[in-house]
Amino acid sequence: MTSPIYVAIDTPDLARARIIAAAVRRHAGGLKLGLEFFCHNGRSGVLEMAELGLPIFLDLKLHDIPNTVAKAIQALAPIAPAVLTVHASGGRAMLEDAKAAAPAGTKVVAVTMLTSLDDRDLDATGINGKAHDQVERLALLSREAGLDGIVCSGNEVAAARNGWKDGFFVVPGIRPANGELADQKRVMTPREAMDSGASILVIGRPVTQAADPDAALKAIAATL
Repeated sequence: MTSPIYVAIDTPDLARARIIAAAVRRHAGGLKLGLEFFCHNGRSGVLEMAELGLPIFLDLKLHDIPNTVAKAIQALAPIAPAVLTVHASGGRAMLEDAKAAAPAGTKVVAVTMLTSLDDRDLDATGINGKAHDQVERLALLSREAGLDGIVCSGNEVAAARNGWKDGFFVVPGIRPANGELADQKRVMTPREAMDSGASILVIGRPVTQAADPDAALKAIAATL
């Protein structure tokens, strides 16, 4: 059975990224490459990482006018990532155009609310209500726009799946029991997130900053 854990490779150093990826390839379900990696290494760097044989989750969180997002996705060719992120708050037209522009085999998922934010942060941006409510609203919008799923914290994934039975749910902000929170606020353990309905988990620092990344990943996988 393929592991549901995607390891977040958050470094601009391509050589370092390849070392980490090679170390975890036996127990990882895929690799998540984000803005830090992409801005430094571009398409060629992503394609080089893909040579390791693991699915690529390209986490660019695109958010712009519909035409710009669609053309940006088209410009990513020949990359055909397993998963690609956009921001749900970009609106229905942007979400629809993003899905239409993506390769047929790519799951386009919408980021609802970053796991580094909480209710007070939401209020500061002028959005009333709780994080949970905002995630549910954006999950409904993403579903109606024809996306494959959403990115949300483990705290909201159960409610989101309840309203979207066949959705694909990406849960970041995952920390092993007794793990350090760092800059995350809405977190959950791997086991709790899977039990709540996550499709895949995104785990970075608890694995990549470990003395033995493969051993750390294997230990986390054992809890599942």
